[in-house]
Amino acid sequence: MGISAHCRVFFQNTTGTRFQPVPYRGSAPAMADLISGQIDLMVDLAASAAPQVRAGTVKAFAVTSKTRLAAAPDVPTVDEAGLPGFYVNSWHAIWAPKGTPKDVVAKLNAAAVAALADPAVRTRLASVGQDIFPSNQQTPEALGAYQKAEIEKWWPIIKAANIKAE
Repeated sequence: MGISAHCRVFFQNTTGTRFQPVPYRGSAPAMADLISGQIDLMVDLAASAAPQVRAGTVKAFAVTSKTRLAAAPDVPTVDEAGLPGFYVNSWHAIWAPKGTPKDVVAKLNAAAVAALADPAVRTRLASVGQDIFPSNQQTPEALGAYQKAEIEKWWPIIKAANIKAE
């Protein structure tokens, strides 16, 4: 199975299954092995998997979010597919060093918000399965709260499984 350690542990805990993980140095070699039948299952970013799903070389069983993706409206959510609560979302943020002046953070945030409001950017991101947070969640404060929630979700899983950085 091509999957990150913390997602693998979460999947195994959620499903009550056990399987042999296969470490990869990136999504592309794992996807090649999935296509060739060398591995049976992979959890990957929609942006990486969508072209293979569209080409019919792999089957998407579910998206690991609470809602279907605009780029893959026919792929059910994990809740719909029978694995309720297995939410694994990939998200991106812009970070600056601690102590960066608030006016600089505000300028960076304004530029990011403006870019994410651009119709061409929104269309391109949606086409690769990347959802955009609503504008009221595109603030440094919202990012801090989201990051804290993600840490609270994943840290117990990582700690219990004794997962170390590679």
